[in-house]
Amino acid sequence: MGEAVLTRLDGPAPETAVARDMVKRAVLVAPVMIAVCGLIWGVGGALSTAYAIVLVLANFLLAAGLLAWTARISLGLMMGTALFGYLVRLGLIFLAVWLVKDTWWVTWVPLGLTIIVTHLGLLFWEMRYVSASLAFPGLKPAPVPPASAKES
Repeated sequence: MGEAVLTRLDGPAPETAVARDMVKRAVLVAPVMIAVCGLIWGVGGALSTAYAIVLVLANFLLAAGLLAWTARISLGLMMGTALFGYLVRLGLIFLAVWLVKDTWWVTWVPLGLTIIVTHLGLLFWEMRYVSASLAFPGLKPAPVPPASAKES
């Protein structure tokens, strides 16, 4: 009966660290993706790809920020944000694409492919670096080199 109930989370937010790590990885591959799409679809393809990458990164950062913010308020609010925030962010991506649909630089194939491939690619790439341990939530700690025989 006298058990404490956790209603909010204080402390570091692992989701923001994971999102920042994903942005770092995207910055590494973005120039290659933009160049490839530029070679295939021209200037419109390059600009569409760059715009799609910005949308994906904004989506990940917004998701992490919302979860970190609401976790400090209430776990119920965080769960609601995770569920309904996804729908809201999907709507924001739709709105961002709809607002530029009639501009000269939008090329639909690289825009759509980049949104899908970048979302999935970054998520799968990041799976290698995320810790599935409660001891180290978020990113895995850096490996410690083994002690040499002389030190023992």
